[in-house]
Amino acid sequence: MQAIVKKHEGFIAETWDKIVGKVTVTANRIQDGMPYTTHDGKYDDCQESDPSWWTNSFWSGILWHMYKGTGVETFKQYAGSIEAKLDQVLHQYDELHHDVGFMWLLTSVMNHELTGDEQARRRAMLAASVLSSRGNIAGGYIRAWNGNNAGWAIIDCMMNIPLLFWASQKSGDSRFKHLAMMHADKTMEAFVRKDGSVNHIVIFDEFTGEMLETPGGQGVQSGSSWSRGQSWAVYGFAQAYHWTGKQEYLDAAKRVAHYTLTNLALTGYVPLCDYRQPADSTQLDSSAGAITACGLIEIAKAVPEEEQALYLESAMRILKALDEKCGVWDLSDECLLTDGTSQYKPGDGGRYNVKNGALIYGDFYYVEAIAKLRELLG
Repeated sequence: MQAIVKKHEGFIAETWDKIVGKVTVTANRIQDGMPYTTHDGKYDDCQESDPSWWTNSFWSGILWHMYKGTGVETFKQYAGSIEAKLDQVLHQYDELHHDVGFMWLLTSVMNHELTGDEQARRRAMLAASVLSSRGNIAGGYIRAWNGNNAGWAIIDCMMNIPLLFWASQKSGDSRFKHLAMMHADKTMEAFVRKDGSVNHIVIFDEFTGEMLETPGGQGVQSGSSWSRGQSWAVYGFAQAYHWTGKQEYLDAAKRVAHYTLTNLALTGYVPLCDYRQPADSTQLDSSAGAITACGLIEIAKAVPEEEQALYLESAMRILKALDEKCGVWDLSDECLLTDGTSQYKPGDGGRYNVKNGALIYGDFYYVEAIAKLRELLG
């Protein structure tokens, strides 16, 4: 595997240096903020207006990658401050939902794994307990969101359940792992279609687990193929395999990946927002590409040697296409990637409805993909 990655060593090193240089400048301004997108080239800040917003951990995740890769203490300090600020959300409880995985995997878990901080471990275990409490045992799934939608589950949650796998390993308590596998099994059954495309939302009967409806969610419509949902499935099932060794999870990740790569080959490896969107639509989602690349790298780690090149070289094609077509490496905008789209649907949608713009999670997963490749280089 290292030999495959070695062919791209120059690109990996150059891109990492560009990331470090730009994030250093951005960090000097936003410090321990909680950005979502950029306005007039500057990242916004959600910590006062919406402290429980699901993306408020992604800047922390970037900072932890920077600290791990550079050892610069400032990155650690800002990331730790963001984590402490999220205590208000963790202890208020009412605004917590399935995305506690995103929120504390990229803050407390990264902190504990890098520094051994015990307070970070306790925060992450509390968040895992919150997530596990959302498991509907009769239905076989982890419930999405709050309010009057008890039967709802979403593909995004495949990226939250790694918090449960981590908590099980860290505590020696297998109930977390059992719940995560219950949800992953239900997701394989109800979300992943035979051709490798996926549903964004599935509504179940909360008492029997029967599949009732598949709303379009953030894609075009029911039956469509929202590209970020595809990427959540690729990376999420690859991580589920990593934590469990269950072959069915790796097979699911590969099936979704093959469908996704077939579509990416038609668009120069920068994803459409929905792989089944109308032909005249110009909506892209670079974040889906960055997430897919992360998932492909994880699949490559898991497959036999003769299969590794398919997934690693595909990840490199995506990352290089994003660099060339969506990368913002000067200081004209604080984002690393543009051409990110939060959802296909038109309309105002408030401050979180981004069309072909910057998304902090797109930046995070691009950084994470490059960091993974640097680790493979050794």
